[in-house]
Amino acid sequence: MFKQLENIVERFNELERKMSDPEVISDQKKYQAITKKHADLKECVESFLKYKQLQTELDDAKELLIDPEMKEMAEQEIASIEPAIEKIHQELTVFLIPKDPNDNKNAIIEIRSGTGGEEAALFASELFRMYTRYAEMQGWKVDVLSKNLTGLGGIKEISFNIIGTGVFSRLKFESGIHRVQRVPETETSGRVHTSAATVAILPEAEEVDVNIDTKDLRIDTYRASGAGGQHVNKTSSAIRITHEPSGLVVACQDERSQYQNKDKAMIILRSRLYDLQLETQQKETASARKGQVGSGDRSEKIRTYNYPQNRVTDHRINLTLYSLSDVLEGKMDELVDKLISADRLAKMQQ
Repeated sequence: MFKQLENIVERFNELERKMSDPEVISDQKKYQAITKKHADLKECVESFLKYKQLQTELDDAKELLIDPEMKEMAEQEIASIEPAIEKIHQELTVFLIPKDPNDNKNAIIEIRSGTGGEEAALFASELFRMYTRYAEMQGWKVDVLSKNLTGLGGIKEISFNIIGTGVFSRLKFESGIHRVQRVPETETSGRVHTSAATVAILPEAEEVDVNIDTKDLRIDTYRASGAGGQHVNKTSSAIRITHEPSGLVVACQDERSQYQNKDKAMIILRSRLYDLQLETQQKETASARKGQVGSGDRSEKIRTYNYPQNRVTDHRINLTLYSLSDVLEGKMDELVDKLISADRLAKMQQ
């Protein structure tokens, strides 16, 4: 571990020297890349230097234990230094965990209602509201890419982009089956029903992440359906894009412009293709991912929302919170933080 940290310090110092190099400074793109790498390492380097300083102070204090006159003072100093060293040691361990290269990306969220008919569609709409409220609290922007609603205000399926700093790092553990237990309004006997919705969290892919050959795309236009007045009946603004090699199909019809619908469809397609690439890579390293929270398996039941008990339970980390109403209002930080901590712990143990 300490050899790795010494290497990081060497790398940090090397980057610092390069930042003073006139040749690098004159190349703005290169300078920005080096500055970013330098900033990424700074907190780790500062913690390691602090750790070494405290370790030296601890060694000095232990040497004073043999002096009867200094023993009491040395014991007090040791008692204050050792917890600080342990805390920094834990931080340094976290720094050495390989970072997910997608953590700083925006996230495409896809929600689909599952078993439970209209009740499942209404639950899907509440999940959509939960994520949008959470995004608002974080200062993130939400952009709906495509949606398919029911007549009663439920959601059959919806895709939306959440844009902001570190979105994917905070939401990537939401992929999976979300189950709801409650008494529907239409239930006269008061019986609790169970419904479900599937959530997929995809890192928003940039063009450099996925190479899409336009020859592989079949693009169809058609008239949008649903509310929209005369525009819906007269304009073939809806877009359906089929990526023939993978068989992926994406459709968008929410914008009035065919071009806008095409742009949004391409955002979804690019991110789904990128997700397929990641899934292939993850299967190749499946043994190394065992026990991690963020498996991304969308067939896994990850969470239950129980309305009668105001309870939300995350089954992966055996966490139960009796604050369902707050969570549904977007107050998800406690849940998200515990999932991130559990994932870090699993990686540290590995």
